[in-house]
Amino acid sequence: MIDVLLPDGNTISMSDDATSLDVAMGISAGLARVVVAAEVDGNLVDAMAPLEQWRETQPLPIKLLTERDAAALSVMRHSCAHVMARAVMRLYEGVSLAFGPVRGNVFYYDFGLDQQIGEDDFPAIEQEMKKIVKEKEPFEQFLLDREQATALCRDLGQELKVEHIDTGLAEHEQLGFYRQGEFVDLCRGPHVPNAGKIKAFKLLSVAGAYWKGDAKNRQLQRIYGTAWFSKQQLKDYLELVEEQKRRDHRVLGKKHGLFHITAERVGSGLCLWLPKGATVRSILEGFLRDEMHKRGYRPVYTPHIGRVELYETSGHFPYYRDSQFTPLFGQEAGQLVDSWVNRLSDEGDSLTADDERKLCEAAKVLGADLEKYDENASKEDRIAALKQWESRQERYLVKPMNCPHHAEIYRSQPRSYRDLPLRLFEFGTVYRHEQTGELNGMLRVRGLTQDDAHIFCTQEQVEDEFRATIELTQHVLESVGLSDYHVQLSLREPNSDKYVGSDENWAKAESALRRVLVESKLPFSEQEGEAAFYGPKADFLVRDCIGRQWQLGTVQLDYNLPERFQLEYVGTDNQPHRPVMIHRAPFGSMERFIGVLIEHFAAAFPLWLAPEQLRVLPLSEKTEAYAEEVRQRFAAAGFRVTTDVRSAKVQAKIRDAQLELIPYMLVVGPREAENGQVAVRDRIDGDLGAVSIDEALSRLSEEVRERRVRQVAESKLSAFSEEDEESNEY
Repeated sequence: MIDVLLPDGNTISMSDDATSLDVAMGISAGLARVVVAAEVDGNLVDAMAPLEQWRETQPLPIKLLTERDAAALSVMRHSCAHVMARAVMRLYEGVSLAFGPVRGNVFYYDFGLDQQIGEDDFPAIEQEMKKIVKEKEPFEQFLLDREQATALCRDLGQELKVEHIDTGLAEHEQLGFYRQGEFVDLCRGPHVPNAGKIKAFKLLSVAGAYWKGDAKNRQLQRIYGTAWFSKQQLKDYLELVEEQKRRDHRVLGKKHGLFHITAERVGSGLCLWLPKGATVRSILEGFLRDEMHKRGYRPVYTPHIGRVELYETSGHFPYYRDSQFTPLFGQEAGQLVDSWVNRLSDEGDSLTADDERKLCEAAKVLGADLEKYDENASKEDRIAALKQWESRQERYLVKPMNCPHHAEIYRSQPRSYRDLPLRLFEFGTVYRHEQTGELNGMLRVRGLTQDDAHIFCTQEQVEDEFRATIELTQHVLESVGLSDYHVQLSLREPNSDKYVGSDENWAKAESALRRVLVESKLPFSEQEGEAAFYGPKADFLVRDCIGRQWQLGTVQLDYNLPERFQLEYVGTDNQPHRPVMIHRAPFGSMERFIGVLIEHFAAAFPLWLAPEQLRVLPLSEKTEAYAEEVRQRFAAAGFRVTTDVRSAKVQAKIRDAQLELIPYMLVVGPREAENGQVAVRDRIDGDLGAVSIDEALSRLSEEVRERRVRQVAESKLSAFSEEDEESNEY
């Protein structure tokens, strides 16, 4: 017998061959009808999975999942991906199956297929899916050993699955499959009991993809879809998708002249800030710069490149090499030798002896003296000889991080405990070689400016400084109307070797951050494996007005870089001590932050942030002189204001100002000129009537001074979450 522990604390005994569905049936037939999946001893599994595999745990904790549970939604979506794949195989010949995972609110499946699928084909695929769902056939799991699994996939003509068993699943002795009718797929699950649990679905788009995400591999077709437990949920989600399209910062950025990215001439992921967008950025930078001065920060500037040795000391090179631009060498052969080393170091690279001889000859032509390189030596010795040559050259990286430069500023002079905390800040531009397919307007770029600051303090000052940075980040977010947020405390992954520093320092750092968050009463969650390689961090996860979650501000505690750079201060005991370093960026990056704001406000910025705050609209040529007088009064008060002196009717001028999202229009005619007034028209509330210039200046100045955010749409769709990717690739 197996003793099962239910969430309410009750324990029931089940037979050895029982499943979670049997547990539900033992409670009530009604519960059994609505069970979708289960969590057994912390594992997400099929409701039909035998419990005997966990019999060593007694009592065995079980949570039955229904449509009300988010985890059940993810399981159902993965099952819908299988239904879609089955429908595609019914409609098309020669389909090769790749992977079909769930990502957030959508699922997709990658197919190898000669015939091109377009959105015009979706109705036929969806109709076939409806037939499958209506049949309510069960998802049945079975297990095979490696040899049997390979043979089955080969018999099914699924060569991609055969290749994946040989490479990606090489360590698995037993592999899982799911059968639903005639459809069989290599899959670890879990799945819903039967296709009838899939209540509402919609195919969304089709895109190109590569097998296992590698551009060297076969090109595939990826079909995206979404699935929900009710038609109303699907309807609401599709409305959200349309709202997201309306708010797309790439579209709005072009429409309102905020930024421009030209891959062909400037480069992919490199943003050109147009005057209006640059104005918004300048305002935000000025706002934060003023806050920095108030809080005792000191400005610094650092160059856009640095020696490779600097980043080797910090650990950023070669740890993040895949996302960095290639090093720059003073010697012509530098990049050739660097690529040579990388290919030798790559276990999967098939560099031949003849290839190496050619490389050696090319290096000599370019003036490289590789006197210690022996082509007959072991691979390790050949790599060492090439690296030794590299180390003698001047090597630079375009700056991937600001923190090593700030550490060097700290090192530039002796420090005493009286100098601490030392708070350094800059708006520093860094460069990351993001993959082309990952770039996304301003949200994912290759050149980004961080509102970067680093605090060097004593151990005793850590909690106060961390608390102050948390409060600053809250102030920044709330000043732009982003008040719906929580903190993710990102911790290291236990037993992983990808982190630097002692266990003692990591324990101190994690405890300090956790203690401050508890005391501040901020909502937070802990996430193992998400820490930076040098220390834990607190990431602010912000929801915009339509419920999407963004990672923006971050605060990171670091005991390791001070150790690596041998940073010191003289303590009260007249002895050297190691400072603690805090990395802090409330915006994260200017590009991403403003990209999020464009979508959050749909480019209709609040008055204090709007690139053009006011527009004066004269009724006719007769009042243009007065309109200019009004413009000058408001400009002298610090407003960003223009005058529309076109010969168009005032209604057309108002319409254009509304379309251009100008917060306020000041209409002036003969009556306003005679009385020294302006007729104020609000972008949101419409006509506010005529008031004196002084009264208008007072009201609008107060709105700017308070950084008032007057209107941000709240959506009923905000409950939709963007869950982490569920990888059901096996």
